[in-house]
Amino acid sequence: MTKPSVKIALTNPKSPTNVGAVIRAAGCYQANEIYYTGQRYERAAKYNTDTKNANLHIPLTAVSSILSIPLNSAKLVCVELVEGATALPEFNHPENAIYVFGAEDSTISQEVINKADHVVYIPTVGCMNLAATVNVVLYDRLAKSDNYPCGDLLIKSSRDTNNTVKVNQK
Repeated sequence: MTKPSVKIALTNPKSPTNVGAVIRAAGCYQANEIYYTGQRYERAAKYNTDTKNANLHIPLTAVSSILSIPLNSAKLVCVELVEGATALPEFNHPENAIYVFGAEDSTISQEVINKADHVVYIPTVGCMNLAATVNVVLYDRLAKSDNYPCGDLLIKSSRDTNNTVKVNQK
């Protein structure tokens, strides 16, 4: 059995801080790869909030178009406030997915929406920022999965070195 594939595609991300936070989320939720379009990220990439150095393990690839990303067996899932989209709580994530996110100051193109296998939205009042949206979608995928990592070994390997707190057994 092959491990599910999770890839993230960012449409002309506005902020390098958000891209850094997306990279960190990708590491936390074990995404395989991140793609991005546009020039804004490259111009300001020196600002990075990926404090866990996930960028050393997860490829970050510039592409000219979201539609040029090879799908292989993955389903294209657009995440955007789009009329007619499915609310995230009602969505069943495909095993292999490329999640496409729009920039904070624009949207995913109609051409990409038309090619998507699924279009979902997070039912919030108002829109969230890019990094927060990626975190919520990846967490939703994890929470709905049948097999996710858990337990003290995961906690010990994931927490900051300054955290040694334990739950007292009563």
